Amino acid sequence: MTSTTRTATRVRQLDDATVSTALWLTATTVLALIAYYFIGIDQGAVSIFGSDTHVHEFVHDARHLLGFPCH
Repeated sequence: MTSTTRTATRVRQLDDATVSTALWLTATTVLALIAYYFIGIDQGAVSIFGSDTHVHEFVHDARHLLGFPCH
């Protein structure tokens, strides 16, 4: 193996690792924002489920634990 081939292989491995890391960070951020919405923001008027309050009631205690007012 020549040094050029080794360098190209290292760059490709670095690119694969970078892409994988970026995908994981993006997925984690999206899931965190979804969780934040349901725990902190989802309340009747802006609910994506309309006037249904099942999500609000399900995470009610978590809202208070995290300091979100909901009354």
